[in-house]
Amino acid sequence: MSVAQLASTKMTRGSSRWLLLGSLALNLFFIGAAIALAVRPPAPAPAWDRDVFVRVERIAGTLPAADAAILRAQIQANRGGIESTQEKYRSAQGTIREALRTEPFDAEALRAAMGNARTARQTFDQTIQGVFAGSAAQMTQGGRQALADWPPGRKSAGAKP
Repeated sequence: MSVAQLASTKMTRGSSRWLLLGSLALNLFFIGAAIALAVRPPAPAPAWDRDVFVRVERIAGTLPAADAAILRAQIQANRGGIESTQEKYRSAQGTIREALRTEPFDAEALRAAMGNARTARQTFDQTIQGVFAGSAAQMTQGGRQALADWPPGRKSAGAKP
């Protein structure tokens, strides 16, 4: 065996080791990437928007077209009252925040602010619920069922498995 053949054999053995090591590293990388993709957390839910008109639009988007039009028309017809009660409720929430930040802290002022916020929230809820009740009275059974099953994909309590 000549020196050239011996050097060639050693080079092939060394090269195959590096090739094997590189292949192993690449396989481990792909396996790790596959595992990371498999166990990653689900995509975050869409951000919650406090604006009632945005939320109503999301609801309307899941209704049959005619029922969605009824809901949108009722919301538009009552927009001024809804905006007013929503603003009063948000203002009452702001008063709670101010009471919590005030120094020296006054627990009675906080309780009063919370009472005002409860009243404002109830008025806001009654306004919105009145609009939905009026809309539902004009909707088809399918539209009322879609409202009952909100958010989409939720099983109806009365549905049979």
